Amino acid sequence: MTLDISSAPIASDTTDHAPPGPTPRIRWAQDLSASLVVFLIAVPFSLGIALATGAPLTAGLAAAAVGGIVVGLFGGTPLQVSGPSAALTVITAGLIARYGWQATCAITVAAGLLQLLLGARRVARTALAVSPAIVHGMLAGVGITIAIAQLHVVLGGSPQSSAIANILALPGQLSGPHPAAVLAGTVTVAVLVGWPRLGRLPGRAGEFGARLTKVPGPLAGVALATALVLALDLRLAHIELPAWRPQSLLPALPHGPVLGLLAAVLTVTAVASVESLLSAVAIDRMSRRTGDLDRELRGQGLANLVSGLVGGLPVAGGAVRSTANVRAGGRTRWASVLHGIWVLAAALALTGGLRHIPLAALAALVLVVGLQMVSFAHIRRVHRHREFPVYLITVLGVVAAGVLWGVAIGAGTAVLLALYRLTRAHVDVETGPDGTVTVRTHGPLTFTAVPRLSRALAGIPAGAGVTVIHDGSFLDHAAYETLHTWRAAHQDAGGRVSMVTRRQDDEVLDPDGTVRAGSSPGPHRCRAWTPWVGHHCIDQQEDPHGRLLDGVRVFQRHTAPLIRPELARLAREGQAPSQLFLTCADSRMVTSMITNSGPGDLFTVRNVGNLVPAPHEPGAADDSVAAAVQYAVEVLEVRSITVCGHSGCGAMKALLDGVHERPGPPTPLARWLRNGRGSLDRLRRVPAEFAARPAVDVVEQLCITNVVQQLDQLMANPAVERRVEEGTLRLVGMYFDFATAQAYVLDRAAGTFSPIEARTGNRTNGIEHHAENPTGTGPGDRPDTASAERVNTDDRLPAGDGGEGPRLAA
Repeated sequence: MTLDISSAPIASDTTDHAPPGPTPRIRWAQDLSASLVVFLIAVPFSLGIALATGAPLTAGLAAAAVGGIVVGLFGGTPLQVSGPSAALTVITAGLIARYGWQATCAITVAAGLLQLLLGARRVARTALAVSPAIVHGMLAGVGITIAIAQLHVVLGGSPQSSAIANILALPGQLSGPHPAAVLAGTVTVAVLVGWPRLGRLPGRAGEFGARLTKVPGPLAGVALATALVLALDLRLAHIELPAWRPQSLLPALPHGPVLGLLAAVLTVTAVASVESLLSAVAIDRMSRRTGDLDRELRGQGLANLVSGLVGGLPVAGGAVRSTANVRAGGRTRWASVLHGIWVLAAALALTGGLRHIPLAALAALVLVVGLQMVSFAHIRRVHRHREFPVYLITVLGVVAAGVLWGVAIGAGTAVLLALYRLTRAHVDVETGPDGTVTVRTHGPLTFTAVPRLSRALAGIPAGAGVTVIHDGSFLDHAAYETLHTWRAAHQDAGGRVSMVTRRQDDEVLDPDGTVRAGSSPGPHRCRAWTPWVGHHCIDQQEDPHGRLLDGVRVFQRHTAPLIRPELARLAREGQAPSQLFLTCADSRMVTSMITNSGPGDLFTVRNVGNLVPAPHEPGAADDSVAAAVQYAVEVLEVRSITVCGHSGCGAMKALLDGVHERPGPPTPLARWLRNGRGSLDRLRRVPAEFAARPAVDVVEQLCITNVVQQLDQLMANPAVERRVEEGTLRLVGMYFDFATAQAYVLDRAAGTFSPIEARTGNRTNGIEHHAENPTGTGPGDRPDTASAERVNTDDRLPAGDGGEGPRLAA
């Protein structure tokens, strides 16, 4: 069969899945549209935060306007939108209750000046050194405190001065609720919860719901609750927007102990800075840009300075507003600036309409926001890294004692936990058949391990031959004296002692102190990736089933004991893979081997030809791959999808031979291969190429072209398309050549497949240096070498974005 693959490429068939950059006019239109979306979210949100803090409601609008305009113009993360922060709600409420509103404005000004100083000193990245467990625990504690306080307002009452007081007063409030307030709050909560799900309704209802969801949920919830209250003429407390009087809003020097005021300024500075910088990092990652964190910190400081001077709440970068900005198509910093201008215009022109909003509706909005600050995804991630005690103690500390004490208690817990892990050692004693004793130590032997070490040594019979094997970790003076004193006494009693230091490079000390083996082959030389039919430790049999069972027996004997703790952990916690790996069913393709991955790393889908059926493909319908992709993207929330082809693919040969077009009733294989017709068409028009060599033959060229085509067909899956547009999912093309054991990755900037090279470390003064990943992900980033990726000396791809497991990048 002859194929014409000499035709010129068509613009729509380029391998780069990102659209070309928009023109300035289109960028302005996108910024304008995004600014309106963020404005509709910011107005009710700002009013709700001001209500929760006890500040004048105009302070929330002032902070939103200042945050949008000032940080938008001078910040270092163009797409971040700043304004009043839910994380600062409890702190601000406490400051207002203690010092008054004007003094709180002065504290905001001082915090802004301190942020400007810290930004000038370029210490922004130092703020990111805070343990994520403490940050998420603080946010969760603040969210719980906000939710409990606003529940009183939803029930028609007033919140107390602390979270504990609110909890104690809750039974009395529940016994006598205000029906009208409960109705307004319930409607708001119901709309907020159900609004994003309207598009999932069946049939035309779903289509209409999808159009409705273009209106932000917070605006819809507050608007519907307000309309209901007005329609039923319910008697409820409404928001009060006082006239803007500069003399009543200007900051005044607070009165109180100097240490207390200094602590207040430092607390506002720390919480606002950490939240803003963490949000900036997340938004940069979502938008695939690289921001300037020090400039962002200076912009936040200038915004807090201005906000305090005009009577606004403290300002911080907000994940809710910023995420909405990115999803709505914001392209430049002018989206944030325009949003601030709209908020300012609303504060000046729409005060009459805003006064109709019931307080219960705003309280319900803030209650939902507070509950959303308790993220189960964060809890799972913290638990996976054995940091849940720090998270829980921080949450309880913030709820019981406030943000400052809660964070301090959490930080103290984190330090103690780190010291415990750093000083914990394992001492194992084994007695051989001949009476000899082997003492193995794992981990640093410090004075804290001396009691455990002494007990283990004391149990050894006098006169026995002993070998003490230390793993090469730290040995302090107390442990050294204990070992050598015992050795002298044991030798005096007629025993023999041999002390050996043996570093086990393939052993890993888990955060909980458990020693587990890495890639150790155990007592035999057959590693997991050795062809199991060629194991020299297995008696060869003619029966394939017998060979399979023999391989299972070897696994049970040598491999299962090593990985049992890890599999037990996965059984308890469930799977949380970072990647979906879609490849061919070919028996030579061993995904764990070429990715150096293990249990829980990859969610793998295999089929003939690594095909992704396109929707409505004539005569080739199949939902199994789409279902697996949807499950991986929506349920497992993988962060990348890799489509991996290979050399000598039988499915590609069958496509070239026209198996799918043979006359007569199609076989299941023929129907399945029809999903590859798009790859054949692409091969005729714009075949994929290698960067450094020509394709061996037309089969190999179809193999790599098929990878590019399947990436395009993945984008037809709505879940994939949504996540890619949000910047939370990456599509990767990969090809593996069996003959040379060489993997190639699709360089989407160059449009070619480049070899993944083993990275070699150059050591200077004992320090190992590696070249950076040459493939950029931001605008304008270009590979600086022909290779699209390099791997570390242990054959693992360099991890990025904080993800676990092997990383494949384009």
